[in-house]
Amino acid sequence: MAKKTIKRLNPFVYEGYESPEYFCDRTIESERLIANLQNGRNTVLISPRKIGKTGLIKHVFHQIKQQNKDAVCIYTDIFHTQNQHDLTQALGRAIIEEKLLNRRTPLDKVLRYFSQWRPTVSFDPLTGAPTVSVAFERSKSEYTLKSLFDYLKASGKEVYVAIDEFQTITDYPEQGTEALLRSHIQFIHNAHFIFSGSKMHLMAEMFSSPKRPFYQSTATLALEPIHPEIYYDFASRFFKEKKVSIDEAVFQQLYEQFDGYTWYLQSVLNRLYEREKHVTNYQQVRDAILSILSDKGSQYEMLMTFLTANQFCLLKAIAMEGVVAQPQANEFVLKYELSGGSSVKRALDVLKEKDLVYQTSKGYIVYDRFLDLWLKRTYR
Repeated sequence: MAKKTIKRLNPFVYEGYESPEYFCDRTIESERLIANLQNGRNTVLISPRKIGKTGLIKHVFHQIKQQNKDAVCIYTDIFHTQNQHDLTQALGRAIIEEKLLNRRTPLDKVLRYFSQWRPTVSFDPLTGAPTVSVAFERSKSEYTLKSLFDYLKASGKEVYVAIDEFQTITDYPEQGTEALLRSHIQFIHNAHFIFSGSKMHLMAEMFSSPKRPFYQSTATLALEPIHPEIYYDFASRFFKEKKVSIDEAVFQQLYEQFDGYTWYLQSVLNRLYEREKHVTNYQQVRDAILSILSDKGSQYEMLMTFLTANQFCLLKAIAMEGVVAQPQANEFVLKYELSGGSSVKRALDVLKEKDLVYQTSKGYIVYDRFLDLWLKRTYR
């Protein structure tokens, strides 16, 4: 029986994936990604965070499942993993959860089948959804990882695997993680992979350098912001269904403020839709953004306490400037009374590592656009 979609009170989803009804466009990207996967082309999906990579992957998996109900679609985000053991746990957890959630297999049968990975299952107290943990000896991580890929190969199904924030493996202490994964993946002909990443220079190096194991093994898809006219049509349709409206010029200002990044637009549109009013001037958008910043204020204040004085001052200076082409330049250092070029370099390295700043073609910006606005308002 097909899963029944519940009508949302607020159609602007900014966390997770709901259904095609609440997903904006990406028609060309979806078709290309599906064509790549179904024709045996593993794909690198690259874009900054918050632009919609995860949503696109979930949307593509939804479409694949509509075409082939027996397809196995596995998604795992390895952003918070720190080593091969964590990677193996994340992949094993994703495989078992897919079996539980999408195959409707009895829990005891699943646990027996995957007993070699020593899974334990708990349940979300609100949704009742199963949450899986996988336990195995750290010394057996490579063997367990091999057994995961062996399972995929032996499943007899068409398998689609998305590993999000794939560039994280370059920070693992173990040598040869890329080569290890490549050695398993290249022989699983029924499994098709999406390697998604937000650190574009690292992803480009991993898949474009002749010295790296994944060299020339994939197709590449770079995700750009959704066209503003398409996005406006999508947004205004929901407002019209509620018998209110959003002015196109106001939407365009909102789009430009966040450079078309999906997550920020969805977050603000969610607040605007909640208020059940015609959106006719940009002050209404500002009020919605202020509401978001108010909610996030304590979180951002706590985040600042984990930074050193040099790191905090540099982050604040980048926010005030908007974009900084040369953070170590004397003019910038003197303008914001920073400690000096070498101190700025050390602080910048930490902020980049923590994903608090991001290097664009024009220079460094504060990665989280809401944090950028909060810093501008709080420390102006």
